[in-house]
Amino acid sequence: MTTFGIEEEFIFLDREALRPVDVAGRVFRRLAATPDWGAVTHQEFLAAQVEHASAVFSDLEGAHDALVGFRREVAADATRLGVVAASVGVPPDALPFPTITDEDRYQRIVRDMAGVIADHQICGLHVHVGIPDRDTGIRALNASRSWLPLLSAMSGNSPIWRGYDTGYESWRNVEQRRWTTTGCPPVFEDAADYDRRLQRLIGIGGMKDRAIIMWMARLSSHVPTIEVRIADAQLEAWSTVFFAAFWRALVVGLMDDDLGISDRLQPTRDAAPGPELLNAALLHSAHSGMSEDVVDPVLGELRPAADVLRTCIDLLEPALEATGDLAAVREGADRLLREGTGGARQREAFARGGMAALRELYEETFTKGA
Repeated sequence: MTTFGIEEEFIFLDREALRPVDVAGRVFRRLAATPDWGAVTHQEFLAAQVEHASAVFSDLEGAHDALVGFRREVAADATRLGVVAASVGVPPDALPFPTITDEDRYQRIVRDMAGVIADHQICGLHVHVGIPDRDTGIRALNASRSWLPLLSAMSGNSPIWRGYDTGYESWRNVEQRRWTTTGCPPVFEDAADYDRRLQRLIGIGGMKDRAIIMWMARLSSHVPTIEVRIADAQLEAWSTVFFAAFWRALVVGLMDDDLGISDRLQPTRDAAPGPELLNAALLHSAHSGMSEDVVDPVLGELRPAADVLRTCIDLLEPALEATGDLAAVREGADRLLREGTGGARQREAFARGGMAALRELYEETFTKGA
């Protein structure tokens, strides 16, 4: 069974303005000292953030239970500290410049990237899927590029920024476009080509190490996985796990020749989107989410997002059966289309009741188990 892991960043906010509050160090120290959570609790870039970097899983139930358990610990700490724990791509409001965690690497990034950091107050969901070797990972990475706009549309959860509705479902993905490496990765010949080209980036435009490569999908720099980084942190655990299952199935379908579906998951040469179309499609998805059209990953043209999602699940059915996730992903897709993305739900709450309604949404969803 192909394994997967989940990294998700959470942020602490004050209860009125919903601005970041620099209390994550206290939460990290407590959780890092516990047997159950020490290995999976990490500090992050912002002093208001804590990260859950999960164990390796083969089944969705284990991943869901672990994520809900971690969220409940974080929420309990937030209550004790008098703040709100939120799982969102960006905080609804923010001070002019964030407090950065006091680690040498993070402080170096601030020096290198300077004013870019003022708006780099983001929380992401990164999903790792195990690969048998790095050349196979590059093959899957190349083939997954056309799927990134759909993955973005499915996972937008950051519409409110500095106190106003941006009009985008994922303002986080807009903010990330300022970085030296961002958006869709290029096509690589093989793992050696990937390594060679990444090495040439080191030292240019703030790229001091491989971990700061900001492409929306990449090979991990420290574990044998292919990693998707396009998703915002999700309001609820179920949508995090749904997204992880979808990404795993895509990677499995692209890697496992015995399934015989890899060619069907990729556009033809004539339909394949070039870098300019992929770049435009990513911004389009960050704006519209699942509410309008999205660029179909196989046809390379705009189609209704709901139709594209359902068609893609049909294409992935052999891979989803192989992972045992077909029923869960169909149920998750139905729920996503019925309830809306986190971005759509936040915009509705903000329009209805401003920051108070957003706070209620965050507190209602953060520890929800199913």
